[in-house]
Amino acid sequence: MRTPFPWRLVKFASAAALLVLPLLVLLGSRTQSEKPALPSPLSPEDYRLISPRSYRLLLDQPHACRDRSPALLLLVPVAPRDAAARRAVRATWGSSGGDTLTLFFTGVRPGEDWGSLLQEESRQHEDIIQMDFVDSYHNLTVKTLMMMSWVASHCPNASYAMKVDADIFVNIFYLLELLGSYPRRGFITGSVITDGRPRRDPNSKWFLSEEQYPDDAFPPYVSGAGYVFSADLAQRISGVSRYVRAIPMEDVYVGLCLRLLGVRPVYSQRLLGLRNLFEIRKLEYDRCSFARRVIVNGFEPTELQEVWKDFSTGYSSC
Repeated sequence: MRTPFPWRLVKFASAAALLVLPLLVLLGSRTQSEKPALPSPLSPEDYRLISPRSYRLLLDQPHACRDRSPALLLLVPVAPRDAAARRAVRATWGSSGGDTLTLFFTGVRPGEDWGSLLQEESRQHEDIIQMDFVDSYHNLTVKTLMMMSWVASHCPNASYAMKVDADIFVNIFYLLELLGSYPRRGFITGSVITDGRPRRDPNSKWFLSEEQYPDDAFPPYVSGAGYVFSADLAQRISGVSRYVRAIPMEDVYVGLCLRLLGVRPVYSQRLLGLRNLFEIRKLEYDRCSFARRVIVNGFEPTELQEVWKDFSTGYSSC
């Protein structure tokens, strides 16, 4: 039976996307600015607030990479109480296999006692890493540096890592294909934001005072919903963090670290239609539309599992 014309076009577009990605990476690398001189290090007090060494590990998986070198580490920040979200990730795109390893990172919530339940969950699945910082929006930067430090210390032989939220749909099949076209060092890709500016309204969730961030614009950064990076950047971001003052917007903070490293994020898109592969909006589920993206935002745990049942068995027919 002949393949209908629209789907032949879709398959051609998928192949073209794989061919054009190296070109987009090359163009992105050529637009990098020179690596700026490092500023003065943070004061010991300022650095203590964001350094993972300031906090105590409550749960750890130090041997997760002992006998393996994953092609892709999936680093998922969660709150202690997010058991349903963790179950959904494990049952869908986060089901660790030969090429991937999924780990959940969390802190503690004052007034909530999840210790014994988390310990049991960790014993059963061996995929939870917890430190004793307060798990809150304003400490997302601490959590991100915790993830970077853990990767650098415990999984240095991984090829790539992906920081991705638990409410994200990840087309893990397409992503693993794309990894072959990505540079192995000094690389980060996702939905790149180039026109970000600090919000000065004290009522905004994303408020930044001029004291916290005096500049009028942010450097290019990748949306924190989900981004992929070569694993060598974990150590480099951890190292340069001692020169970057903390702000609560963790994705912007990573962008500030990248600027000091002279690494420019690469926008991930398809050749035809210039479609963003890292979709940070909520979209209505369509199997073949999702097959042409790496992530889509905004899924409740039960919704993610229902969508995955259809996608995982039918995406290859698109």
